[in-house]
Amino acid sequence: MTYDKELIAGKLRRWERYMDHYRLPSWEEIPDFGLYMEQVTVLLKDYLDYLPPELKEEQFITPATINNYVRKKVIPEPVKKKYYRTHIVYLIIICTLKQSLSIATLQTMIPVELSPDELHTYYDAYRKRHRIIARYFCEQVRLFAASILDHEEKTDMTAENTEELIVASATVGGFCRLLAEKLLLLNGETLETGGSIELED
Repeated sequence: MTYDKELIAGKLRRWERYMDHYRLPSWEEIPDFGLYMEQVTVLLKDYLDYLPPELKEEQFITPATINNYVRKKVIPEPVKKKYYRTHIVYLIIICTLKQSLSIATLQTMIPVELSPDELHTYYDAYRKRHRIIARYFCEQVRLFAASILDHEEKTDMTAENTEELIVASATVGGFCRLLAEKLLLLNGETLETGGSIELED
């Protein structure tokens, strides 16, 4: 594979600027007057505009996907075919996490029976954490891609070229997913029932 270093550096810088200004919508910004399915998909694509322009042809949220989430009870049922703020909040959380976790796993994390007040509290904390992690991730990308971006600050993790950056990104993604799944398996477990830990000598 051959990659143009200037092209990759430009893409990384534009993506970093985009992520620096990106925010999930606040609870108050999300409409609560009842939207039809097509309006919900348009809104979610606007809220979760993560993909670079050349990949936007892929539909990450469709009416069929939302219907499937309702059928599997991952989100509450619409009210007379209309979706309100609580539905959209569930969908935002699911769409941002499903890049790393399966829908079955997400069902165990986000109870569908939360009251609006509980969901509001949960979403505010999620939104804040999402922002912190996005900023941290951008900082790590700068370190990983220091050679490509011609930064002087380099570490042992700095990739020498785009191929190494791709492998590093995929590897980090795999380890993060593994950690999340291992921790989820310990839900409700104790040291006696959930396994053992190695004690230092």
